Amino acid sequence: MWAGVILDNGAPVMWAHATGQLTDLPITDGVLTPDPWHYLHRMSFYRLLIAATDPYMSSMGPGENQSPIWGLPLQLGWMLTSGRLADPTGLTVCGSQGGDTADMCISPNSWWGCVNYFNSVLPFLSAVKQGFMGEGVMVQMQSPAGVEGFCTNYDSCKAAYPDAMNNWDSFFQGLKDATTSPLPDNEKKDAILGLYWKAQTSSTAAASACHEKLNSYSGVEKAFANSWLNAGEYVAAAHFQSNLELASQFMSPLPGRILREDDVPPNIPDLTTEENHSLYIFSWMKSIDNFLGGTLANMWRKAMCSVTTRESGREMLRQLLFNPEYATSSFLSIVTSMSTSCG
Repeated sequence: MWAGVILDNGAPVMWAHATGQLTDLPITDGVLTPDPWHYLHRMSFYRLLIAATDPYMSSMGPGENQSPIWGLPLQLGWMLTSGRLADPTGLTVCGSQGGDTADMCISPNSWWGCVNYFNSVLPFLSAVKQGFMGEGVMVQMQSPAGVEGFCTNYDSCKAAYPDAMNNWDSFFQGLKDATTSPLPDNEKKDAILGLYWKAQTSSTAAASACHEKLNSYSGVEKAFANSWLNAGEYVAAAHFQSNLELASQFMSPLPGRILREDDVPPNIPDLTTEENHSLYIFSWMKSIDNFLGGTLANMWRKAMCSVTTRESGREMLRQLLFNPEYATSSFLSIVTSMSTSCG
C-alpha cells in the first residue's frame, strides 16, 4: 500500500538537513544566492522563515510549532516523497529518486514544484525585504541552465506578481503590528491567519503561470491537482491554523504517489482507504462547484464572515475529510444557511 509520507521524526521531510543559518546558504559577493531548484534550499527557506517569525506568533496558542507557516514545508515534503517534484516528461531524471538524499533536484517541469516556487521563494524574499532576516540582506535566486520565466529577486517578483508580494509584505508587517496591538489573542490570531491565507492564496493565483506544465500528467492527476487547488480556497477562507500538528493531520490522507490514467478514485487498490476518501471529497467539492458555476466556493467564502463561523467552518472541513459518515448533503445545506445568515 502507498501512503504519503508527511512527517520525518515529527518534522517535515528532511527538515533536519535544512539549514537554520542564513549564512549556510551560498553567498556570492555578499549576496545570498540559494538554488530554489534544490529541495534542501527550499526547505531551508521555510526553516529560516519559521525561526524568524516565531517570536511574533505568541497569539497562535501555547507551546511550540503553532505557526501557520508549518503547512508549507509539510506540503513540500509530501510533494517530494510522492514523486511530485520529479520531471513528469521523463526527459530528465531530476527528482526521480523520490526522497533519496542523493537526488534533491526539483524539476522545473514539475507543475507541483512550480506552484510551490510561488509559495516558497516569494514569501522568503518578502520576509528578507521586511527585515526578518537582519539588516541589509540581499538575495538573488539561482536560475539553473534552461530554467526561465521565474522571478529571482524581490524587485523582479514584485514587478511580475505585485498582488502576491504586496500580500506577503502585509502579512509580515501584520506580524510586527500584532506585538503592540491591544486586541485579545483570539482576534489577533484570526487577523494574522487572515493575512497569511490572503498571501498564500495570492501566491497560488500567481502560480497560474505554471498551468501549461499540467499537460505532462495523466488526466486523473490533472483532475486531482485542480481539485487540490479548489480545496485550498475553502481552507483559506476558514482561516485554518496550519500549525505542525493540524497541518500534518490534514495532509496525511493525500495520495502517496502520482495518479495514473488507469486510476479510478475512490477505488484505487494500492492507496489507503483514507487516501481514496480524500480524493473522493476533493473531487466532489470541485464537481459541485463546477455544477453550481463556482457558487459553492463563493457561498463558502461568504459564510466565513466572522471568527465564529470560521471556527464552525474548520470543524466542517475536518468532518468532511475524516468522517466517512458525514453526509455531503448536510455540508451543502449548512453552507447555504450560513452564507444567508452572514448577509
